[in-house]
Amino acid sequence: MTDRDLIPLLTRVAAALERLAPPPPAETDLGIADGYVWHAENGRIEPVPVINRVELSLLRGIDRVRDLLLDNTLRFARGMPANNALLWGARGMGKSSLVKAVHAEVNQRLPRGLVLIEIHREDIPTLPRLLALLRQTKRRCVVFCDDLSFEAKDSTYKSLKAVLEGGIEGRPDNVLFYATSNRRHLMAREMIENERSTAINPGEAVEESVSLSDRFGLWLGFHSCDQETFFAMVEGYVRSHGLKIAPETLRAEALEWSMTRGSRSGRVAWQYVQDLAGRLGTPLGGPGKKV
Repeated sequence: MTDRDLIPLLTRVAAALERLAPPPPAETDLGIADGYVWHAENGRIEPVPVINRVELSLLRGIDRVRDLLLDNTLRFARGMPANNALLWGARGMGKSSLVKAVHAEVNQRLPRGLVLIEIHREDIPTLPRLLALLRQTKRRCVVFCDDLSFEAKDSTYKSLKAVLEGGIEGRPDNVLFYATSNRRHLMAREMIENERSTAINPGEAVEESVSLSDRFGLWLGFHSCDQETFFAMVEGYVRSHGLKIAPETLRAEALEWSMTRGSRSGRVAWQYVQDLAGRLGTPLGGPGKKV
């Protein structure tokens, strides 16, 4: 076979390889939307046209932490210094809902002033790649990880520590990191105790384990609500969605619902309202549809 005969064959092989190769990831324009999701497998930031959120006014029983997070986020959106934030505590009390509601409130006051980018827990090791992309934009970005925690034999937290504060490059000036967790120190107690028991210096091992949470300058605690706050949550949702029910009946049903669930929280309140709307034949929709 001569060189002339090989040229068509090589051309067909090259064309076939090009068809098999995945296309290069498209560059993301952070001007398309105010919310995005990071897809680590292909290094792409996908826009979210409508963020699933509730109105800030519907979040009850968390007034103090609401004001602190809103103030911190407004300062950041205005180009002023602000802190990474860890929202920790009781399940269903509106931690992730507050982050999304504050983002919406900031953009209402400062149109297109803030981008919310969600990163999944399992993609935390790829956070440096995401930050490298965000360095290239001028928009202010909050990277948000919901339900962040670490289990035994998971050393991912060490890379997160470096990204948040200690790396050579440091966190970009236009990026904040917000996380929610049921754990104050992001790790199970047995994980911390295990490191204490196996280390040469137990004190240093514990410091290493809990120092991740120290990278968050703002700690916001969420605690179980009392009965009156729970009723206020339910009544707020009912008014917001125009559900017709007598106040006495509403409270009696909501109380029974919370007792069957064994807890009172914003999530339980919303679950009751969904059941009520279904029984009344009233659809629930819009951006304020979920806790």
